Amino acid sequence: MKVLILAGGKGTRLIEETGVMPKPMVQIGDKPILWHIMKYYSLFGFNDFVILLGYKGYQIKEYFANYSLHQNDVSIDLGTNKLSTFKNNTEPWKVTLLETGLETMTGARIKMAKEHVGNETFMLTYGDGLADVDLTALLETHKKKGKPLTVTAVQPESRFGVLTMDDEGNVASFTEKPADNGSWINGGYFVCEPEVFDYIGDGLNVVFEQQPMRTLAQEGKMFARKHFGNWKCMDTQRDNLQLNDLWNNHGAFWKKW
Repeated sequence: MKVLILAGGKGTRLIEETGVMPKPMVQIGDKPILWHIMKYYSLFGFNDFVILLGYKGYQIKEYFANYSLHQNDVSIDLGTNKLSTFKNNTEPWKVTLLETGLETMTGARIKMAKEHVGNETFMLTYGDGLADVDLTALLETHKKKGKPLTVTAVQPESRFGVLTMDDEGNVASFTEKPADNGSWINGGYFVCEPEVFDYIGDGLNVVFEQQPMRTLAQEGKMFARKHFGNWKCMDTQRDNLQLNDLWNNHGAFWKKW
């Protein structure tokens, strides 16, 4: 089963990093967040990736074209210009890299992968979010519900502590960074049937999260599987620092390997 990864946005809210690299290449530890996402999918047996490129996509191409060089120790004979790798740290991944345009919106990027998906069920996610979603259970739920689109619903952590108080200001409780008041949002980690492509109009300005998803919902063709575990998106420099702190201090909830 193919996994489509949206990796073409400009990441303007993380300009400290994305001024020089695409957001999926921003590192957590010594690996791009894109690698962490793919590594997580791979744990569940999903190893066939289609990466939808846009902004600075050539850097992602370079990373995978020279993956062995990035991951392994190397020996270089300067006299013969022969390069040998050893320790062979590799992955069982097939990676297709699609140029989908600099200004293209998410829906249009997804539609450009149609010929690579064919008539098979496929997974879809963003190149900037990590979670500990049970992908096997997600796929089973998708098959059981029988709808064209299944989305993972998450409750984002509030950025601020929450006070419970009476009208006079007497505090009854304080909760540091609770889930966001019970609301559920699109956390990515989709499972899709090819029928989803029919809901994506023509042109480069189609945003998947707008008309296509709204129409699918209105027609009763979308199911949301609630995820009560961990989820975090690298949207800002603050998020970047938090994810790196989790990684460096053994709190990386997505690290199951």
